[in-house]
Amino acid sequence: MSSSNPAFLTATDAAAAIQAGRLSPVELVDALLARIDAHDERLHAFAAVYHEDARAAAEAAHKAISSGHGIGPWHGVPVALKDIIDIEGRVTTIGSKHWENRVSPTTATLVRRLTRAGMIVIGKANTVEFAMGGWGTNQHMGTPRNPWDSEVHRAPGGSSSGSGVSVAARLVPWAIGTDTGGSVRIPSAWCGLAGLKVTIGQVSAAGVAPLSHTLDTPGPMTRSVEDAAHLYTVLQGPDPADPATRRHVPANPLPTMRRGVAGLRLGIMPEAERRGVDAEVLAAYDASVDVLAQAGAQVETLALPRSAAEYGGDVGRLIGAEGYFHVGALVDDEALPIDEDVRPRIWLGKGVSAADYLAMLRTREDDKRAAAAAMEGFDALLTPATLTPAPAVDAIDQNKTPAHFTRMANWLEWCALVVPNGATAGGLPTSLHIVCRERDEATALRIGWAYEQATEWHLRVPPGIDA
Repeated sequence: MSSSNPAFLTATDAAAAIQAGRLSPVELVDALLARIDAHDERLHAFAAVYHEDARAAAEAAHKAISSGHGIGPWHGVPVALKDIIDIEGRVTTIGSKHWENRVSPTTATLVRRLTRAGMIVIGKANTVEFAMGGWGTNQHMGTPRNPWDSEVHRAPGGSSSGSGVSVAARLVPWAIGTDTGGSVRIPSAWCGLAGLKVTIGQVSAAGVAPLSHTLDTPGPMTRSVEDAAHLYTVLQGPDPADPATRRHVPANPLPTMRRGVAGLRLGIMPEAERRGVDAEVLAAYDASVDVLAQAGAQVETLALPRSAAEYGGDVGRLIGAEGYFHVGALVDDEALPIDEDVRPRIWLGKGVSAADYLAMLRTREDDKRAAAAAMEGFDALLTPATLTPAPAVDAIDQNKTPAHFTRMANWLEWCALVVPNGATAGGLPTSLHIVCRERDEATALRIGWAYEQATEWHLRVPPGIDA
């Protein structure tokens, strides 16, 4: 890897270089676009790349900063958006061949916040159709290629597949995904990134195509925990267009991020939850727990009232019910080019009655109270992010989900962070899942940052991508 290539800088380092005058937004955007042009035909991370507009925005940012009219520390830093996030007048396909020419009627609130901070939207990243799936595959629009295996086409993770691949392959410094059952965290885990699942309502979902309006949360996908904290800070805040945001007060995680983990009480999985976890993933998890314990954290077994699989099953049913409400008419029309792996997932909600749906929501509230009681006295729960490393695409069982550990945070309305914590013998990333109470993103980021400082897994680069 050439350290002189600005495409390899984290967003925080790129921003600092721009502000110091060592790097111009034009140089950064040109370097990223050159990498996209060179690598994305194979990786298929992007649904659309805004070459001309990104260059024009970079030139404008350079002139503004050079003349003393910069609008903040992120002015001129590029970002990619999952292709379910609207920008008025641009195509947003939501990963669907049926909507390949769908022009967005509005601009998402989170996009307005990013551009208000001076960021440059470089393009839209590919996604699973309707954001309904954790593997990252898409039959009609194409499946992005996980950059950590140069020979075998491996799952990128989903549904924010292109967002994960684009950041891991150094095509963009950071990206926005969405997480309904793990769709920020699974691609972040399999692509070797930090990915933050925020508490519902901390980041506006207005202008983001809904899958499950009860569970959907946009969030950052980055190459460092510090980047995730900064991007989260830019994204969050109340929005009149999203009533869920009115319940929460923005919280800056940066003042506490570097405090370390000494004195924190961290829960680890009981023996029953370890069954079925890949041996290399489990070894990386145990090593991560040891690192945090050596850094001063108190580590104890924590058993929640229900298993991860039980919470996950309820999430699948709720997503099916609300997903069918949103796109059921499309999946019911078998003449339309709908992904045949996605269609049955949406059909899970077809027969759900009003009574069944309301019972699910009541069960969720009961579960939230019971889990909060179990979590009393603990600062976080640690699990692996996934059961296995990224599988080969042709070996995926589409009747299963990789969201075994991630879904519980969505069901319980908690927040969670994943960070790289190891590598398999074949070089594939493994990942640590840090789950915290609702609105406690600051603690998740604090633990993630401390782990990152004690290890070097986040510094690994996929093989061959610097060519």
